[in-house]
Parts: sequence; C-alpha cells; structure tokens
Amino acid sequence: MRVIGIFFGLAGLAAAQGLERVRDESVPVQVEAIYEKGLQYLAKSQNAEGSWNDGSGSQPAVVGLCVAAFLAHGEDPNNGPYAKTIHRGVEYVIAQQDAGNGYIGNSMYNHAFATKALAESYGVVDNPKIAMALKKAVELILSAQKRNRYGAWRYTPQSTDADTTVTGCCMVALFAARNAGVAVPDEAIKKGLAFLSKCRGSDGSVGYTSNFGGKPTLTAIYSLCFSLAKQRGGKGYKSSLVYLKKYRDHRERYYPYYYEYYMSQALFHADEETWREWNTRTIRYFGTIQSREGSFPGGQGPSFSTAGALLSLALNYRYLPIFEK
Repeated sequence: MRVIGIFFGLAGLAAAQGLERVRDESVPVQVEAIYEKGLQYLAKSQNAEGSWNDGSGSQPAVVGLCVAAFLAHGEDPNNGPYAKTIHRGVEYVIAQQDAGNGYIGNSMYNHAFATKALAESYGVVDNPKIAMALKKAVELILSAQKRNRYGAWRYTPQSTDADTTVTGCCMVALFAARNAGVAVPDEAIKKGLAFLSKCRGSDGSVGYTSNFGGKPTLTAIYSLCFSLAKQRGGKGYKSSLVYLKKYRDHRERYYPYYYEYYMSQALFHADEETWREWNTRTIRYFGTIQSREGSFPGGQGPSFSTAGALLSLALNYRYLPIFEK
C-alpha cells in the first residue's frame, strides 16, 4: 500500500496525476521523431545508479529533468519500455536527499528541480518512497523561504538574499507539488511573486537580483510563474509578454537549453499563437542540431542538453499537469 494517503490524505491522487491520455494526433511527426530519438539516447546512456556519466549528469537536478522528459512524453513509468530508466532516475534522486532536513543535492537549483521531478512522479510512479521524499523536499523549500528576508530563494537553504533564477525554479517546484496534491500555502506563492515583481523593469524585462539588466530568460521565468499562479491580467505581466515577444527569434548563446525550457513554457501559457510560431522554429532548429544517436550538444553535458531540448518540445504533448493551462 502506498503511503500517499498517510501523509496528504488525498484519495484519488493517482487518478488526478495519471498519464493515461490519448496522444494528440496533431503532434508534428518531426517532434515525435526528435523526441523518441532523444529518449532512446537517455535510456541507453543512463548508468546503473540512475544518473548519467557526463558533465552535470550526476546532479539530481539533471536526473530529475531527464525523468521529467520521459513522463512528459506519456511514457508508462511502471510497465513501459522506459520504466526501468524512470525508476532508476527517481531512486537516484531520492538517494541524494538528506534524511534529516530533506535537502537534495548541494544547491537550491538541484533541490528545486529534483523536487519538481518528485512531484511529477508522485502518484504515477510505483515507488512508496516518493511521498515522504516529496513532503520533506517541499518543507525545505518553504522553510528556506521563511528565513529569507526577501521571501524568496537563492543558492542555499540558509541564503538571506535572493535571485530570480533560483526563485523561479523553487516556485515552479511548488506549483508542481501543489498540482500533485501537496499543501502549499498561498502566502508562499504570494511572497515569491512579489519578489519577482520587484525585479521587473519599466520595459517589462526582469533582472537577476533587481529591476536592472533584464534578460529574456529571466523574463520568461517571471512570466511562467505568474501564468502558473493564474495571474496574467496585470500590467506588469502584459509588459513582460510584449518584451518576450521581441525575442521570439532569439537563440541564447549561454545556457541555451535553460532559455529554451522556460521560453517555451512562458509563451505557451501566455499566447498560444506566438508559442506556435516559436514551436515551429524550435522544431526546425532542434532537428538540425540533434546528433545521430539522439543527443544534443552543450557545455553542461549531453544528458542536460537532451533533457532540456526534449522538455522544450514537451508542450506538444501536454501530459504533465504543469504543462496544462
């Protein structure tokens, strides 16, 4: 028997989180070809421990992103062809968690993306340890926020300063946990959004720690968080969307897959017509840079690059609750 009901008292969670949906026949053939090729690469290159022996592939955040890439494609995590890959990845993430305080990895980046993966796995992956691991992971995010003078997050749970990148991934992790049925206080979301708003400049762009030096990636993070909070009506949000649309043809040189990952989601939630234009160009672009074996190039290692690229295309499937409008 699962321990889900013990910790959260949520009968029917598995049904709410289930991936049993009919795949949309309108998914472009090229997307399916790119995605399946990428999943095959990740499955073949995963090590016995559940991580990847490349660049940042041993970090829980990257393993979490890889797990999410499989779930976002609607793969059966218990009986499908990639079930072992998914289970090894989830076990690896859980094994990296501090049993005392619930901290996963060595940074809040790692912790947040790993927490998001646990939330997406919760209720669909047959592993009773996920419930406790997710509960502790969410509690750590919330306790770190309470200690932070900005009501946000930075590199460690003890950080008293904040930035928009770490805050963004912590916020998305909380939204994913909430989608899974975990209780997340409204006040936590409110404080996180307030910090992101303080970092929005007059032109709609969002900076790293203040409203200066706005960047498209940071603005996409801001836009996504407000979309997931169902707060798309404000002038600030609308000005940020105008700013983002100026970068619909942009390809980021530094941390490109981080940009693609957030930009795809931000545009999807904000303006489907703009997202479709962006998606068409992204499909064409990824089709030209994917290697013969299915990986994608990048300085952080092929596991991160491949997971990032696939998740940037995952809005074509919309299996994960975080990808629903």
